[in-house]
Amino acid sequence: MNTTRNSLSELQTDGATNLGYRQRLPAPVKPTKLLVLLHGVGGNETNLLNLADGVAPDTLVVLARGPLQLGGPQFAWFQVRFTATGPQISPEQAEHSRTLLIALLQQLQQQHDIAPQNTVIAGFSQGGIMSAGVALTAPKVVAGFGLLSGRILPEITPHLASAAELHGLQAFVGHGSYDSKLPVQWAIRSHEWLDALGVAHRYSLYPIDHGISAEMQADFLGWCRSRMADDRP
Repeated sequence: MNTTRNSLSELQTDGATNLGYRQRLPAPVKPTKLLVLLHGVGGNETNLLNLADGVAPDTLVVLARGPLQLGGPQFAWFQVRFTATGPQISPEQAEHSRTLLIALLQQLQQQHDIAPQNTVIAGFSQGGIMSAGVALTAPKVVAGFGLLSGRILPEITPHLASAAELHGLQAFVGHGSYDSKLPVQWAIRSHEWLDALGVAHRYSLYPIDHGISAEMQADFLGWCRSRMADDRP
């Protein structure tokens, strides 16, 4: 794995969406690939910097900040309550964040002249949820998505792209077998749903709780590099 010590730029604000984000430094002068990373609920854009390790040097890594501030340096993409019957979310907030992220992706691609086929969006927990929501409803803007200890919201069903549009999209699904926040059944449902949608994906379980292990990180980065390889079919 690349051992380069990464750092982050100052917080920037996208003029079209008002979303805050930072870039991994050193940023490529002329990037040809784009990786957008999304944090989980209660986190912020600095949390996933380690996931930037190992990407190709011509990859622009953007770490976005959720639009909802929960207090201090804690942010979210939508409000959620964990109940005995499962997570209860604000679907309106989730939908708003989904549309903002699609617009942010398009703005970054236009600004840096990066093609959708060289773009991946991924995230941890709620960030993974948003990544799946973006990719499965707007597959024309990304080549693939990473769902790391997350789930796919059933609320996106009315917005799902057609089978023809989803053809060619790829996903990475990584989850902890002992996840106490989002039990592994959510990963199984995601795996089965992607199968039903015809979305090619790598599905891997890890002997961890709710988090990203070193093994999950390495597997995701390997998948990501192959997805954005210059010579891929």
